[in-house]
Amino acid sequence: MALSVGIVGLPNTGKSTLFQALTQKQVDRANYPFCTIEPNLGIIAVPDNRLDALSEIFPREKKISTTIEFVDIAGLIKGASQGEGLGNKFLSHIREVDAVVYVLRGFNRPNIINTQPDIDPWAEKEILDVELSLKDLETLEKRLSSLEKDIKAGQKAALREAAILEKFVQNLKKGRMLVDLEIRDEEKEILDRYQLLSSKPRLYLINASKSELSSEKLALFSGQPYLILDVLTELEAADLSAQERQELDLGPSQLDELIQRSYQLLDLITFFTVGQNEVRAWTLRRGQTAPEAGGVIHTDFQNNFIKAEVINWQQLVEAGSFSVARQRGLVRTEGKEYQVQDGDVIEIKAGA
Repeated sequence: MALSVGIVGLPNTGKSTLFQALTQKQVDRANYPFCTIEPNLGIIAVPDNRLDALSEIFPREKKISTTIEFVDIAGLIKGASQGEGLGNKFLSHIREVDAVVYVLRGFNRPNIINTQPDIDPWAEKEILDVELSLKDLETLEKRLSSLEKDIKAGQKAALREAAILEKFVQNLKKGRMLVDLEIRDEEKEILDRYQLLSSKPRLYLINASKSELSSEKLALFSGQPYLILDVLTELEAADLSAQERQELDLGPSQLDELIQRSYQLLDLITFFTVGQNEVRAWTLRRGQTAPEAGGVIHTDFQNNFIKAEVINWQQLVEAGSFSVARQRGLVRTEGKEYQVQDGDVIEIKAGA
């Protein structure tokens, strides 16, 4: 399942440094705006202690994690929606990802060029929101203009679409990001056609140490999905063991939390399989069924699905084996309508 999270922000906020810390992939982190032009891509394993626990109970040759793709996108500046900086190229790269992490500057390092007059993470967040919203307004207004002929002809589909798009336009003009709106299924069907930038789930990553952030600045993010992370420190400590981090009083790595929260942004769940050679975590969209889970493993499992044997990972770990779990009546048989739950361990039964 190729789902991706875009790392976005103003120039020199630490986007490429974060990408390098996540991937250990060497990218250009030169100290000047727009050093990233084409997006860098990295596939990252999602840390999951449930997979670790299953691997201890069922030692296998391989332990395979779920993954998520991070995309390091060039820095945006005010006016990007009108073509400033890398403008439309930057925005088109955001259009291609499924969710975004805003990297916001909270650190105070005079040797790193700041394209803004002050260190103000909330102001940077507002610039990003405005530029994405303005681009969406342009997209929607162009579409409304193209619908005028069909509207005059009284076509019901055009009238319905125009009414929905006009609602989005009015909200954007009032400064409301589309991701924050309650959107009905019929509206979402239309919204998804245009890959609107402000409709993408997002997480605010404030690049700073906690000592660098005043309570007043942090209070602005109250109720918002945010994470404080000192990106440069995480990069420099990337090769340290947990014990070495503890000795240096660094605490556990927050990169794992970032990866997990980015995975959650996409509204994904994880299910597990235990095979002869591997214990594996698999990615599935929330609400998908057992046959669709089978299809993630192999298309034949979906096409020829018969049933699924299912147990929660924790129950299986506590039982210590499938045979004990079956004796306790913990393994259930589920059919085609079963919606897979996060943490299920599944064995698909399929016909020829």
